[in-house]
Amino acid sequence: MLRRLVLAAVVLGVTTGCGPGGDDPTPAEPTPLGSGNPFQERAQYDAPDPALVSAAKQAAADGDQHASDVLTRLDGVPTGIWLTPERSPTPDDVAAYVTEAVTAAADQDEVPVFVVYGVPDRDCTGGLSSGGLTAETYEPWVDAIAQAAGSSSVVVLEPDALPGAVQCGVADQRVPLLKQAVDALDHAGVMTYLDAGHSDWLPADQIAELLKQVGVASTRGFSVNVSNYQPTSAETAYAEQLSGMLGGAHYVVDTGRNGLGAGAVTDWCNPSGQALGREPGFIDDGTALDAYVWVKPPGESDGTCNGGPAAGQLWPQRAVELATAAGW
Repeated sequence: MLRRLVLAAVVLGVTTGCGPGGDDPTPAEPTPLGSGNPFQERAQYDAPDPALVSAAKQAAADGDQHASDVLTRLDGVPTGIWLTPERSPTPDDVAAYVTEAVTAAADQDEVPVFVVYGVPDRDCTGGLSSGGLTAETYEPWVDAIAQAAGSSSVVVLEPDALPGAVQCGVADQRVPLLKQAVDALDHAGVMTYLDAGHSDWLPADQIAELLKQVGVASTRGFSVNVSNYQPTSAETAYAEQLSGMLGGAHYVVDTGRNGLGAGAVTDWCNPSGQALGREPGFIDDGTALDAYVWVKPPGESDGTCNGGPAAGQLWPQRAVELATAAGW
């Protein structure tokens, strides 16, 4: 499954990062999150995205004001800040990057949402975002993220890693690594959601057992539908089933590209006929759902499939098509 490989330049064929920004010489101190819904406590931090800004300007210059307006509006919707070894290969690199985002978010009294995506043999099921760190380098890298993110941040941990471990036959190697990652984030006070795939992948009882082995009890809960297209109704039903198996664990749903809500989507790589979904925001409806989030920036390609550019690169034409289909 293809992801945003962080923010502004292209490294090894995947997007890397725009800095979270901010040169305030007297930055605000990050405010620790409480024990409740982190998205209800503070708004999600919206990191700047130079690629969207540039694309919007180009569309306007080309005379396509609708596209320019859509891309500008997309830039104002908060999405996950992806942390990858392509963008930040060493613990020092990733700590500096995370610290910059935490500082920028604190200046706005907002909560940054990081997506940790560097597990060994990453994307073993799809292959278009393949890579990741080695088993020896992964834990120091995650520990650096944990220490820099601290108790004012949210982390979505390793999209697809657990269901992919089953499909690729690497659970024996991957589960202990993810358990160590969960422990590091827990010790640093980071609000963590372990990724649980989506409703059209592993059965709930199978992913629940993996989540228990990795230590979901010491996290806020789990995420579903990250970088995928499954309908919100199917995802919340699946997540509620999982939550019931996990002692009421909370969860978030990635709704960035599931706006059609018309049954299971079997093609995960730039499928046609999709639309932007519900915009991010906290939920307080008496269930275990904390928020709808856009973990993957919806305007970015899933990979070189169905006419798309490389994984994580902004695809302006598709971004506009998704938004137009959603009524923007």
